[in-house]
Amino acid sequence: MARAAAVVPSPSGPVDRPAPEPSGGPALRSAGQDTPDDDAAPGARSELRRQSRERRRLRAAVLALVSVVLLGAVPLFFGIRTLSRDPVFDNLDQLDVPGWAAAKTVDDVSGSRWCLLDCRLRERTVTSEKSPTDTAQVYEDALRRDGWQPWKVSRCPEQKTKGSYTCWRRDELTLDLWVREPTCVPPPVDGEPAVVPSPDPSAAATECAGSLVSVKVRNAIDDERTRPQPSTDPSLTGEDPFPTVSGDPLGELTPSPS
Repeated sequence: MARAAAVVPSPSGPVDRPAPEPSGGPALRSAGQDTPDDDAAPGARSELRRQSRERRRLRAAVLALVSVVLLGAVPLFFGIRTLSRDPVFDNLDQLDVPGWAAAKTVDDVSGSRWCLLDCRLRERTVTSEKSPTDTAQVYEDALRRDGWQPWKVSRCPEQKTKGSYTCWRRDELTLDLWVREPTCVPPPVDGEPAVVPSPDPSAAATECAGSLVSVKVRNAIDDERTRPQPSTDPSLTGEDPFPTVSGDPLGELTPSPS
């Protein structure tokens, strides 16, 4: 009877079979695997580079625009503020006067800052809670501390007025300061009857308390008082072109030379 041959295992263990050698062709890639940029077509690589350049240019343009806006916004803001607000009023705001001397302030401006046709005229009206004497004193002291010098000139004021009227100069500006009692009765308004003062003396005293301050600032070159004033002094005007006529309309005969 034939016996099946026993299979005797090799002492060295199972025999490892070598892996099949890869073929010379390109390795197969699973579906959906991206192709590296190195293996991409030349047209695709150039398109990627173009898109990258466009993104860099866009970022640079945005940064430049933001820089221009940030750097130009601040000077533009202060420039508009300077044009809209006269610096003379800012200087008047800095006068060291107590609060009661500037209870209410109203500003008015006319003319051109660059003296086109008319030079600029700044006018300020201030309501004070104390008497004209006390108010005039604090304003004059504040003007001196701010560098203003008293200006003794004719036509200051141009016509006689009540209250305290003084003139000042500083650099290229002149200033008129007028402090007086307030107007107790407001002027009539068109179409409305005039306001009659109260017959009660105590009520009138309460309504007319305090004082009114007027400040007028002009350019010195536009202030006529800075120019030479006309004078009747013969040493300045020369010979009188209209001499006094004697009583004899014919005058004395002058003998002609023989």
